Amino acid sequence: MFKQSKWPKTLIFDKSTPGRQGYQVPELSSLEREQLEKARNTISNNLLRKSSPNLPEVSELEVVRHFTRLSQMNYGVDSGFYPLGSCTMKYNPKICDTAASMLQAQNIHPYQPADTVQGSLQVMYELASWLAELSGMTGLTLQPAAGAHGEYTGIMILRKYHETQNNLVIKNEIIVPDSAHGTNPATVSMCGFKTIVIPSNGDGCVDIDALKSSVTERTAGMMLTNPNTLGIFEPNIKEITEIIHGVDGLMYYDGANFNAIMGKVRPGDMGFDIVHFNIHKTFATPHGGGGPGAGPVGVISRLVPFLPVPTVAYNPADDKYSFNYDHKYTIGKVRSYFGNFSTLLRAYSYILRLGQAGLTRVSEMANLNANYMKTQCARIKGFSVPYGENSSCMHEFVLSAKKLCKETEITALDISKYLLDNGLHPPTIYFPLIVPEALMIEPTETEPKEVIDDFIEVLKKISELAYSGKTTDILKAPVSTSIGRIDDVKAAREPIISYRMLKAKRNE
Repeated sequence: MFKQSKWPKTLIFDKSTPGRQGYQVPELSSLEREQLEKARNTISNNLLRKSSPNLPEVSELEVVRHFTRLSQMNYGVDSGFYPLGSCTMKYNPKICDTAASMLQAQNIHPYQPADTVQGSLQVMYELASWLAELSGMTGLTLQPAAGAHGEYTGIMILRKYHETQNNLVIKNEIIVPDSAHGTNPATVSMCGFKTIVIPSNGDGCVDIDALKSSVTERTAGMMLTNPNTLGIFEPNIKEITEIIHGVDGLMYYDGANFNAIMGKVRPGDMGFDIVHFNIHKTFATPHGGGGPGAGPVGVISRLVPFLPVPTVAYNPADDKYSFNYDHKYTIGKVRSYFGNFSTLLRAYSYILRLGQAGLTRVSEMANLNANYMKTQCARIKGFSVPYGENSSCMHEFVLSAKKLCKETEITALDISKYLLDNGLHPPTIYFPLIVPEALMIEPTETEPKEVIDDFIEVLKKISELAYSGKTTDILKAPVSTSIGRIDDVKAAREPIISYRMLKAKRNE
């Protein structure tokens, strides 16, 4: 059975012993002391610390053991299977991390003159060009710091477009399907629009009749991901885009599932006007942990003047790269400087390493793994695929444990906890909301068949235990992780995530 390192009995602050040191800083020279004093005099007193930072006093050995133990407690894609649906938690080549860690990339500064960072500007220019080609867009900004930030940027471009057309007062609605990512309606609201939700049809795709009845002169656009969150490619995508364009609306492509279509089909060719990418899902940045990420946004030709400034331009006459601030209707900057450069450099390395054929192969393998897994999981007693069971999916699929829950009272949450005891990270659960007891599974292209089969076997074991009435182990799980089964509601509403919060809790 999988064994995770247990939480240490004492925190590193509790190990603190006055006077114990892990590292001794060399004494400053007289010149260094003088320079330090001058630097202090340039800083306002109210910005200076009044006392030393509250750090634990421990030896180097204790520090090493503490952080090594924390790393052993952590679960990541380098540790095992991580099939989070709609998140693409795939293994990323270490060469991309190496490229992003180069001193030449780490030691540059955004205020340097453009002539001194030509290599970095070339990386940004070529990456933007490649992403535009992959998506069928004309222009692209690399500024947004994450996928949701990319959504915000894209919808603000949409808003500015309607403003220049003098119809923003009328066009105040954006349509999203009921299977959409939660960030979609949130972005719509943040940008000052009203969300119009339309239902899915029996196949899990956009209900065309419902769409037609929802589209009015107030429709500013539609947000859609294709394939959708059920892992199904919209067969009527051209008709959908024509309906929205028919009322001068814009089509926004949520790029969360771009891993499924690279090299096969482009959003621009489907009729989308604005696209965002989740660099940290599709193009090699480690996913999770709060960032940094990147969410570049591409647009069709008539929307290029609305892009954030600056973008990177290239002048073949003198073979020079420069910053371009000439975007007539720009929405302005959406992030300090020019984007998360190390994240963009990882993406550049990934695309350069794989090339067009390699990226196409990524999508082919992601879709193959998902279809194999879906077919096998749908055969397990108590499980079903409510949408698309008898047709092909793309890179992910949504399994339902509704029948298992009804007949044995074992829920999707119980399944997830038991998977942890087998060294497998659970998939996304209870999303999308249109699927009861949902398990949203995305195996990605990097997982071998043997690992996928291990996951399937655990689901079979859960089914067998549940239907034989032997549910004790399932309901107790997880028991092999650093923390056992928690009160999920309490953990969400009363989190203790810092030493300061723990001290406050102890003093209650």
